[in-house]
Amino acid sequence: MATQPKIAMVLAAGLGLRMRPITDKTPKPLVKVADRTLLDHALDRLKSVGVEKAVVNTHHLGEQISGHLKFRRDMEIVISDEANALLETGGGVKKALAHLGPDPFYVVNADVLWLNGTTDGLARLAASWEDDKMDALLMLHSTVEAYGYAGRGDFVIDPLGKLARRPEREVAPYVFTGIEIVHPRALEGTPDGAFSMNVVFDRLLEKEHLYGIVHDGEWFDVGTPDGLSQAESYMAQKFAGRRRR
Repeated sequence: MATQPKIAMVLAAGLGLRMRPITDKTPKPLVKVADRTLLDHALDRLKSVGVEKAVVNTHHLGEQISGHLKFRRDMEIVISDEANALLETGGGVKKALAHLGPDPFYVVNADVLWLNGTTDGLARLAASWEDDKMDALLMLHSTVEAYGYAGRGDFVIDPLGKLARRPEREVAPYVFTGIEIVHPRALEGTPDGAFSMNVVFDRLLEKEHLYGIVHDGEWFDVGTPDGLSQAESYMAQKFAGRRRR
């Protein structure tokens, strides 16, 4: 059955090592593309599909992120502070579960940028959710068409949306965008402390409870200076075209 999450987790606690030297003084979620921070782009998208509460985890230069978010009045913002111990993606989500509630919620990485295609990507995720067979539903994107991404992809998807890992030494057709819906039960039995969401994904793959949909718009990996440059260039051309019209 479809669901429409009202709560989201935004992962903003990374060190931003690949973005240095930009991130020596500015946390990566506050890096701007098209005159708006990556974090605000993500929150804007979430707000547009009805999200009322966002939990944002922080670590590197976290006080800057907390200070920036004080100016957002359009949704409830909860800071999950990881100043004393960086918990990685999975540990960060698990630490915040008390704020995320008992129902499926969005999880969005703060170093990605996406534009909708024919339909809203987050809304498509919600419409595709089937609670009786899914514990996580990932938004995927074509590996070769992703801006700023130089990896070999992550997943293969079958006609029903069920996922499998990239075969060894091959290029997978789809990369995980860092955008997903997760049910709290997906975190049951996970380790304490720091761990990656890949630990969760691998467990769900064994249970055949990990699914995906393919995004039909543009997606940008803004984790490196080159990725940032590609996103800036694309957005500048896109908005310039709109102004000309």
